[in-house]
Amino acid sequence: MNIFVANHEKIRLWQAAFNMLLLCVILVWVFWLALSRIGVSFDFSFLPDLRGRLFSGFLMTVALSLSGMVVSLLLGIVSAVGQSSRVLILRYLAKLYVTFIRGTPLIMQIYLFFYIVGTAFGIENRFICGVLILSIFEGAYIAEIVRGSLLSMDETQLEAAKAVGFTKRQILTLVVLPQLTARTLPALTGQFASVIKDSSLLSVIAVIELTQTMREISAVNFKLFECYLFLGVLYLVLTLPVSLMSKRLERRFAFAA
Repeated sequence: MNIFVANHEKIRLWQAAFNMLLLCVILVWVFWLALSRIGVSFDFSFLPDLRGRLFSGFLMTVALSLSGMVVSLLLGIVSAVGQSSRVLILRYLAKLYVTFIRGTPLIMQIYLFFYIVGTAFGIENRFICGVLILSIFEGAYIAEIVRGSLLSMDETQLEAAKAVGFTKRQILTLVVLPQLTARTLPALTGQFASVIKDSSLLSVIAVIELTQTMREISAVNFKLFECYLFLGVLYLVLTLPVSLMSKRLERRFAFAA
């Protein structure tokens, strides 16, 4: 059985598996060598006793990520359309939003929106604040994904649809949306992995998700290395399936490129 890499080079499955295993062995060896040099040993025996708190934090991260992705998708679509609006003030507002959000770090935006905007408008629920902050941040990136996909569409297809008598609704549903889905879905799936990872920064405003849960646990038992290594494993459990799905969708919709 053969598999293909980016340059379409054929590689046998056993060759890929062997080299991946060899790479993992080398990385593990280097990691354990570094640990032995600094005299660190791990003790994960505390994890079973805290499975309830860990599961609660895990669910909170999933809830934040799913909610943030849905809201940011809507915000991104609106912003992408707004940047092409004929109403000048709407176009400038959308461009200002995308430029500001993409040009500033998320942690600054968390403090800005939570302590200033959130306080001013009386938004006290930290989960709602977290979802809104994630959505505003990720929405700017989704807006560029959607806008780029819209710009990449062939105008002749739209003209041909008009020529055969399609209505605007038919053009939207039968021509624009299928192609837009094919162009954006792989990138949006990859963006979902970013939402999951970025949700960890909400710990700075004490949203009790995975990272904040681990911070609280490590502050009590002082097992910093064990806590954060296991935290990394939990995030991989969430992000690896999403990344694999994104790559599969990229191959599935490669014809749309």
